[in-house]
Amino acid sequence: MPVQTFRGRRAASIENSALRVTVVAGGGHIAEVLDKRTGVSPLWIPPWPSIEPAAFDPQTDASYGQNSEARLLACIMGHNLCLDIFGGPSAEEEAAGLHPHGEASIALYDIEPSATHLVMRADLTEASLRVERRIDIDDRAVRIVESVENTTATDRPVAWTEHVTLGPPFLERGSTEFRASATNSKVLEGKFGSADYLAAGAEFDWPHAPRQDGRTADLRVFNDAAVSGGYTAHLMDRTALSAWFVAFSPALRQAFGYVWRQADFPWMGIWEENHSRAAPPWNSATLTRGMEFGVSPFPESRRRMIERARLFGVPTYRWIPARTRVEVEYWILALQADRIPERLEWPR
Repeated sequence: MPVQTFRGRRAASIENSALRVTVVAGGGHIAEVLDKRTGVSPLWIPPWPSIEPAAFDPQTDASYGQNSEARLLACIMGHNLCLDIFGGPSAEEEAAGLHPHGEASIALYDIEPSATHLVMRADLTEASLRVERRIDIDDRAVRIVESVENTTATDRPVAWTEHVTLGPPFLERGSTEFRASATNSKVLEGKFGSADYLAAGAEFDWPHAPRQDGRTADLRVFNDAAVSGGYTAHLMDRTALSAWFVAFSPALRQAFGYVWRQADFPWMGIWEENHSRAAPPWNSATLTRGMEFGVSPFPESRRRMIERARLFGVPTYRWIPARTRVEVEYWILALQADRIPERLEWPR
């Protein structure tokens, strides 16, 4: 892989006249989808320094926190892959060395760049899975073909979530707009954080989420509160072949979204962090919104995921059969727009 860096990290990029896509080797994250017209990538870059996941030493560095999530927080950027869990490990898994969101978000990826595409590969030794991702650019669309191979002789129940997170300057409180092919929805059960404002466990129809004060929150516009946090799960429209979300910055006249096959990823989670997390590395200074589509509705342990089994009649995980390779395809669309698109179409 040619020597290239992004924010001090080993990286590779492909670009055309409209877009530049950059990925990092440590964790395999899609770090940016830069719109050359505005000079802005909607994907979140944390306000703290980013390091390679292998360089993090929990014995000497407390700046990223002092729990099992610290290694991921040390390297997280933009869009990371959660596999084969989405959420935290069990106590026994954590003691054995498993990190939140699984091995795929901190593994070292081999990257083969060319003038027109990138191919990324990683062997997840603890999970016994093999991951491959191919990225191509076509005008203002980015095509991603991603596969996961089960290298064992046992059928595997897995979580598999595309953890897409948006941040400033694209994301602005009270301004950035959202649309999605979401239907039945639910607020995370129990306490999510110190600044929860939605009614825990409440079921609702997109986009009007019940608040704790009896009102509703319209999830189509990012919260304008000074401090807030929350998580909601959304079943994507099962009558359509494609599922999608789109975000829009009125200030930049920039729309950004993803389209995927609903059968591959029936769920989308919306994670909101609005200056509420005071512990390192957050330090009450982070503004993000995650639009996280996958096979599971909630970030939770493997045991809880399997025990939940279904929500709204739809499975909350998927199987990868023994010695089988499963492939999905999804697209990123980065568009110039005067208003938010009311839907996204699968590129032709």
